[in-house]
Amino acid sequence: MATLIGENINLRALEPEDLDFLFSTENNQDFWKVSGTQLPYSKYILKKYIKNSHQDIYEAKQYRFVICTKIDTPIGIIDLFDFNPQHKRVGVGILLLPKYQRKGLGSEALKAIIDYAFTYLDVHQIFANVTTNNLNSISLFEKFKFQKSGIRKDWVYSDNTFKDEILYQLIKNTNEP
Repeated sequence: MATLIGENINLRALEPEDLDFLFSTENNQDFWKVSGTQLPYSKYILKKYIKNSHQDIYEAKQYRFVICTKIDTPIGIIDLFDFNPQHKRVGVGILLLPKYQRKGLGSEALKAIIDYAFTYLDVHQIFANVTTNNLNSISLFEKFKFQKSGIRKDWVYSDNTFKDEILYQLIKNTNEP
């Protein structure tokens, strides 16, 4: 599926070999403020998650892709969530390990997932939720013409303070084929 291949990255399904990567990512407390996680995950739970990750997005309403380099080194995760085929929308969230940020790899991954969602899932819109202090994500989503649709005031509590959250939407141009 060429849609999930970029110039420098690939998006692929979770594999059993991703257990250690997923364990370190999910249990990194620096990422918890953007993921909504508050407790660590055990390897046992993550093994079960990987085992069940084959579920179709129409059944699970979500799907996690691993962002990999061309030599299959995992460098991040991009999730589709709250998939609603009736209303033709899906949410997207992206996480890149810090040493891979600001190198264009997140842009490649987001472009691939946008193409995938519009082409294969036939959604009308993709949305993202970004705190107002997450300047890297704001820059990334705005680069791809996601529009600010609203702000949820004091929506996320982290680092002993409330943060506003921006709702971004990318609505498919119905004038394109």
